[in-house]
Amino acid sequence: MEYGKKYILGVFNDEDVLLHGTEKIREAGVKIEEVYSPFPVHGLDDALGYQRSRLPIAAFLFGATGTILGLTMIFWMMGVDWPMIIGGKDFIALPIAIPITFELTVLLSALGMVGTFLIVSDLKPWGTPRILDIRSTDDKHIMAIDIARNSLSKEQIGEILKSHGAVEVNEKSID
Repeated sequence: MEYGKKYILGVFNDEDVLLHGTEKIREAGVKIEEVYSPFPVHGLDDALGYQRSRLPIAAFLFGATGTILGLTMIFWMMGVDWPMIIGGKDFIALPIAIPITFELTVLLSALGMVGTFLIVSDLKPWGTPRILDIRSTDDKHIMAIDIARNSLSKEQIGEILKSHGAVEVNEKSID
């Protein structure tokens, strides 16, 4: 969310009403900025029209990097830097590389995914979260609609929200 924007907030009590209301509100031509919920609502991603995340691709790439790094490290240490004869093999014995390669694959996947998630989600340790309605952390579902992105007026958007299950409609600006 950017500073200086004005939002219309629709407050919903029930996740089923929110889910069906989201579909109907989007069909009415309203562009929804985001929906905040105290717990995951199954099917809400599809109702909002979100595309599938590309985070699994990043996880695979981090894992592949860990595998290549682990094998390269073992082959360098055991074959070039400090060669040892293990199991009658002069250069490299692959079975000794498997545990270290596995651990580096898991480590780089995990650390890479944490870093990628924090960057994509804009969660900085020094950042301050902008909460539109504190009740979204307890028991209410909040639908935020950016007024500037919609061609409908505030009153029309408010009526659409109320007709599709919102128990309360508020206006909030981010300063």
